[in-house]
Amino acid sequence: MTVLLVSGAAFAATMIGGLFAIRFRDRLHLVLGFSAGAVVGVALFDLLPEAISAGKDSPQRIALFVALGFLAYLLVDRLLLLHPQADGHHHHHHAPRGALGAATLSLHSVLDGVAIGVGYQASPAVGLIVAAAVLTHDFSDGINTVGFILKDGGGWRRALPWLALDATAPVIGAASTLFFRIPESALGPVMALFAGSFLYLGASDLIPESQHAHPRAATTLMTLLGAAVIYAAVRAVG
Repeated sequence: MTVLLVSGAAFAATMIGGLFAIRFRDRLHLVLGFSAGAVVGVALFDLLPEAISAGKDSPQRIALFVALGFLAYLLVDRLLLLHPQADGHHHHHHAPRGALGAATLSLHSVLDGVAIGVGYQASPAVGLIVAAAVLTHDFSDGINTVGFILKDGGGWRRALPWLALDATAPVIGAASTLFFRIPESALGPVMALFAGSFLYLGASDLIPESQHAHPRAATTLMTLLGAAVIYAAVRAVG
């Protein structure tokens, strides 16, 4: 029951963050700047350290999975998504970038819920620490999910279903751990894969887009703020 209550709090934190992004969508470049810093911060300060300490994988093996996550997302982005053609127009091939970014965050949120459940399987104290870490960046997850959709040209009506999916994802992940146990040996590589994909999302998508045709000083400060918030949150519960 505690696991489901904590995952419900993660749902609320994600929804609040997403609604914040929708409310201030007229300042989207600042929201995107913060999102970029938060995405990179989650990868560097949260996922990567957890991947290294999660199991018995060597740093070299973890680095390999980070690279695989980065390069796999690059291939999907370059081969399947929205790109300019020779006539100067854009065409949709399969799914837009915003939807893929939001889907990646939602899948990551499922793993957040799984991490909460696995933590409580270990002990209530470990579960509480993991839950606190998840809650601290779920607010940013909501902002990031909405930011991806709005940046891709979608309105708030398109963003809300993705936000609801991302907010529900940790509840699903946490509930799943009531029925089976996750092998600890798999946690490190999985989190490393997500760290690599988040680095790609932040560095190649959100940061350039946030600074496009906008004052770079303000958006750069927001990017640094996003990373600093995640760093402070992780240190506070670490």
